[in-house]
Formats: sequence, C-alpha cells, structure tokens
Amino acid sequence: MDKLLRNAVTAIGLMSSGASMASVADSAAYVDGRWNAALIRNGVVIPFRLDISGSGPTLKGTLYDGFDPYDGTTSATYRDGKLVLYIEHYLTTINATLKGGRLEGEVLTQSRGQPVEYAFQATRYAAPAAGPRDAPSIAGSWEIPLDTPSSKGERAFRFLVRQKGADVAAAILRVDGDTGAYSGTYRDGKWELSHFDGSRPGVIVVSLTKEGTLEILPTSADGGNAAKLVAYRTEAAREKGLPEPEDYETHTTVRDSNERFTFDFPDVNGHSVSNEDPRFKGKVVLAVVTGTWCPNCHDEARYLVQLDKKYRSRGLAIVALDFEKQEQQGSLARERAFVKQYGVKYTYLIAGAPSPAPSPTMSYRGRRHLYRMRVCRCVPSRR
Repeated sequence: MDKLLRNAVTAIGLMSSGASMASVADSAAYVDGRWNAALIRNGVVIPFRLDISGSGPTLKGTLYDGFDPYDGTTSATYRDGKLVLYIEHYLTTINATLKGGRLEGEVLTQSRGQPVEYAFQATRYAAPAAGPRDAPSIAGSWEIPLDTPSSKGERAFRFLVRQKGADVAAAILRVDGDTGAYSGTYRDGKWELSHFDGSRPGVIVVSLTKEGTLEILPTSADGGNAAKLVAYRTEAAREKGLPEPEDYETHTTVRDSNERFTFDFPDVNGHSVSNEDPRFKGKVVLAVVTGTWCPNCHDEARYLVQLDKKYRSRGLAIVALDFEKQEQQGSLARERAFVKQYGVKYTYLIAGAPSPAPSPTMSYRGRRHLYRMRVCRCVPSRR
C-alpha cells in the first residue's frame, strides 16, 4: 500500500513538473512570431518589423534592415505577460506588456547623444494587401545634390534603392556611412519608408515626379519635417552639371605619408598595446577608427570579423581604435556587448572619447591625436 501511495505521489509530482514546464513554454508562445511594431514620439510613428522566437534562455528578438534580418537582441525575457528585449550593443531596451494580443510599452535607446525614449506598440503580423502592380520602377543608384556642403564637405549624397514589385528598401549613403535601409510599400503614389534596427529610427516619404526625379521628405522623430531632397539618376545629374558624391577612397588622405603610423592605447582590461607589440610584427596592419555609438561601425564590424577569419593566418592583423563616449568609459558595457555580439577576435583598443575637430590653436599633442584619426580613417570602412 505504501509503495502504491509513493508511486502515486511521484506520478503526480511528474505531472505537475510537466505542467509547469509546459506553462513556461506556452508563455513564450504568446509572444512568439512576427509583429508589426512601431516607435512613437511627438506624433511621429516609425513602423518596423520585429520577429520573436525561442523561449526561456533562447528567447530572442530579430530586427530588420530593409528586406533582410539584420540584428538581434543580446538577451530577452518574458514573464507574467511582460516582455523585455535587451540590445546592449546599442544601449537599447524594449519593455512591453502583452494586453489583449497587443504589445505596449516603451523603448529607451542611446546613440552619441542623450538617451531618447519612445512609446512602443506592436500587433500580430498580418500579410498586407498586395501592392499595386503598376508601381513605378525606381531601383538603382541616384544622387542627391546638396544646397550647402555637409559637415564632411560633401556636395552630394548617394541614394541607393532595391525594389521588389511595389516594395522598396532604400538608403542615403554619405561618405562616412549610411542611414540604414528604409523599407515600405507603394501606396497612393508614394512610398512611406521607415527604419529601426536597434538604432537609426526614421521615416522618409519618396515620390517619383513627372520630370523623372525623386522627391525625398525625411521626417524627424522630434515631429518636424527636414528639408525636402531631390534625387537624380546619375546620368541626369551629369548632364545637368550637378556635383558628384565624394570618392570614398580619396575623400580622406594621410596628412604626411612619410610619417610613420604609431599607436599606443589600452585594451578593455587596461593593458597598454602599441604598434610594437609582437602580434603586429611582420604583419599587414589594418587600423580602423570606430565607436559603438556609431551604427555604421556595427555594420563594419561584421565585415572585419569575416576579413579577420579569412586572412589572419595569412599575415593580416586588424586593430580597432575605439572612441567611446566619456560616460561609457567606466564600465565599457556597450563596448563589451559589441565585441561579444559580433564575435570580434581582432585587437580592440580604447583610444579615448569622440570630440569635435580641433581649433587652429590646438597644441601639437592634440594635432598628433587628430593625425592618428586621419591615418586610420583613410582605410575604407563601409560596405
């Protein structure tokens, strides 16, 4: 009798354990799948695609760059109807509560400036109605002349467009990086394109004019419209004598090609590493200036990791000189998350904090620091 009782208790315990485990798995199922998400601030709505998958320690969120899955969370939790998605390499956190099949909450993100908070909402993904079959073709390369030069001295930007029927993904490309790929579908004679990949939230409205140009209207997350831009096909821009975008390979040059390039900075553990370190002896050294507050540096890291894997054994040594915001230099939390997220194995050194360009009266030491940045930046660093 005692044996039967013990067996019954054990069976009940196993059933209870199984139910508990099923409950954990089922709870994740409530948020698993694709969501139509949006950031909202000052009346501006920035739609984006969010995929949630896994459960428990494997729970993750995936964000998109245009048509393609781009970046994921560093960790995620879902308990008692509350979802938290951590994107630590961008210092971005999504907090949301599941209410009636909707996710509602807020997003806190930080780039180079102060933290910014957005309202967040998401509904279950539903396949949109097919876009019009007669959507005009705008795929390819365009150029945007500027009324006044950019801070980098550019007189024109590139505008690159991918198109799949009525769907478009497009990015404004500057000499120092791009905006990320805005995406959307042709409706009512225009494309309303948006982007959020953990950073770079934004919306642009693109329309094709009768003259064959593109009108591009960026909308600020602060609620205001930026100046309208006009894009021309490359051949049309040349015919009109409009300024060309900068050449990436010649925009930045070495100030003195006879001066030897040197560096000496601490790594994440505070150990000083210089160009005289044995790891660089007899190697081709590729030096890049980077910062985890810079979205295009996240793009760049993916390619550098591939380059490092392919050519390290053949004599390539990559060194990243990381300029982190002053408030990040205590814990280097974003830098550590960045290195882990992308699987960085090449040398990563903490070179200081980003700062404005020096004045003509800057000391020699300051100019030497700028020289280092210019030498590194002459290495092409974008895809």
